[in-house]
Amino acid sequence: MHEIAFQIGSLTVHWYGIFVAAGFMAGYWTAMRRGLRDGLSPDNVADVVFWLLLGGIVGARGLYVITFWREEFAGQPLTNIFTARSGFVFYGGLIGATICGIAYARGKRLPVWKLADALAPSVALGHALGRIGCFMTGCCHGRACELPWAVRFPVNHATQGVGVHPTQLYEAALNLVLYGALAWLYRRKKFDGQIFAVYLMAYAPVRALVEHFRGDYQPEKYTGALSPGQLVSIGIFAAGVGLFAWRSKCGGAKSNESKVPSPA
Repeated sequence: MHEIAFQIGSLTVHWYGIFVAAGFMAGYWTAMRRGLRDGLSPDNVADVVFWLLLGGIVGARGLYVITFWREEFAGQPLTNIFTARSGFVFYGGLIGATICGIAYARGKRLPVWKLADALAPSVALGHALGRIGCFMTGCCHGRACELPWAVRFPVNHATQGVGVHPTQLYEAALNLVLYGALAWLYRRKKFDGQIFAVYLMAYAPVRALVEHFRGDYQPEKYTGALSPGQLVSIGIFAAGVGLFAWRSKCGGAKSNESKVPSPA
């Protein structure tokens, strides 16, 4: 656990910020390159990325505040919502970015689902790097275990030096695998929206699995049997299934129409 990467005078640079920035840049560059295969100009991708970032930050912070309202914000000044240093939830960022990105793309009459497909693998790549930042910071840690690969954070950490699951690294590795699979599938996709739908369906079980090993909060405080992340995973998976069915039907209809011979 090494929160601080380096200091220059009064400026402190944290590893979390470095990895999040690296994830964003890697995601943007790969999406831009991938979009060219679908006729998307780099400007199209660049324009929507800003709004994705804005929606992602607002959504990630908003869901964190809702989830941990009783523990961190109830009875506190409302300014804490904006000034507290920690506190972002990936699912909130995904939902916020999706809503903001679709709204912007539709407003500018850009191809929504082509953009979504180009960006989906890059989300997994950026998320993988972001989770390494979490590991360096010590947040999103796992529950206690005695496995050979258990990690021990400093004794002043919330885990008090006990060996825990490296859940951040679990999720980083799984996201890298997901990135590779989606990038491979992108070159073979059958209809627009397919890659984004598959991402939703694939990431949901990944998150639900990793949540099982999380130890940074107690699920029973919120939902009893399932953690908040696992509950949202169910909704995300269902959204992916619905999107896949809808877009495959639209894609199939267009494909069939293109095969109908024109009248002589």
